[in-house]
Amino acid sequence: MLYEELTNNLAEIKKNIELSCIKAGKNPDSVKILAATKGQPVEKINSVIANGIKICGENYVKEAENKINEIGNRAEWHFIGHLQSNKVKKAVEIFDCIQTLDSVKLAKKIDDIAEKPFPVLIEVNIGKEKNKFGIKPEGVFSFYDSLNEFHNLNIKGLFCMAPFVPAEQARKYFQLMKQLNSKLCLSELSMGMSNDYFVAIEEDSSMIRIGTALFGERK
Repeated sequence: MLYEELTNNLAEIKKNIELSCIKAGKNPDSVKILAATKGQPVEKINSVIANGIKICGENYVKEAENKINEIGNRAEWHFIGHLQSNKVKKAVEIFDCIQTLDSVKLAKKIDDIAEKPFPVLIEVNIGKEKNKFGIKPEGVFSFYDSLNEFHNLNIKGLFCMAPFVPAEQARKYFQLMKQLNSKLCLSELSMGMSNDYFVAIEEDSSMIRIGTALFGERK
């Protein structure tokens, strides 16, 4: 029953991706699905991987380490939470990408630990919310330039969490992310979650992070 439910949820998500891509004139294959697996048991994660999910995202290093040890490299593992300095070494060791780079201090730490260019995304606080981390939109270009001195960072794109508002109201934030990236020309725009991913795709998201719509409400 679990597998069937997850299969149906994923099919619905893919249908919505296709509809959004038709509206935007995009190829549905250009949108990656990241399964946001925080708090999800290994059984469920294995089920979505068996259903074709290729990227899993975790918010906490220790929780992720336990899951990765059990599941292995059947999927890419991306860090999507706020990364503390004392967790960087382990994060670089177990993750394939850190999506939430938000300071020069963190960049230096990753650069010092990584043995080759490590994939990262710059976290943008697109709504300038006090309770969120990330670089404010007006500081993105100078922050990007400040990373030039680090040779072990592979800056793949931008990441954001739009304010929790109705999907259509989130559109302006995704449009601003698109504008920022139009000048940087990075390959990834990680934006859009269960409540607003269809709008994010219309505004050029290349990776949506889906938890509730895939797994259901966490108990």
